[in-house]
Amino acid sequence: MGAMLSELTELLLSAKQEKGLSFEQLGTLLGQNEVWVAALFYQQASASPEQAEKLLEALDLPPVVKSQLVAYPVKGLGPVVPTDPFIYRFYEIMQVYGFPMKEVVQEKFGDGIMSAIDFTLDIEKIEDTKGDRVKVTMNGKFLPYKKW
Repeated sequence: MGAMLSELTELLLSAKQEKGLSFEQLGTLLGQNEVWVAALFYQQASASPEQAEKLLEALDLPPVVKSQLVAYPVKGLGPVVPTDPFIYRFYEIMQVYGFPMKEVVQEKFGDGIMSAIDFTLDIEKIEDTKGDRVKVTMNGKFLPYKKW
C-alpha cells in the first residue's frame, strides 16, 4: 500500500478484502457511515464493544482484536506533509482554499470554527460523461469562539 500501516489496519483491510465486503456494507452492519468505518480501520475512530463484536464476526477475526477496536485513537497524520497523492490533494485544497473558506464561513456565521467532533463526511460518485466526479460533503457544527 505504500504507507506505513499498523498491523491492525493491515489485518482489517486484508480480512475485508478476503470477505469481499465494502465499507458501505460494513457501515450498514455497524449502523455507521462508510467513511466512519474506514476511519475505524485506520484507527482514527473507536468502536463500541457491540460494534467490535459484529465486526469480528463479519471479518472472522480473533477476539484479541476487540480491545484494539474499542481503544481510544490517537488521531491525525502526524506533523509531516502527506505524500500519498490522494491525501496530498486535500492538503493542497486547504493550502489554496483554506483561508477563503474560513472567510466565507465567518461571513455567514461569525468568528468561530467548524467542529471536527460533531461532524459527518460523505463521499459520493457522480457519473459524468467528461469523467466521473468525486463529491465530498463535510458537515460540521459551527462553534463560535467564546468571549470572556
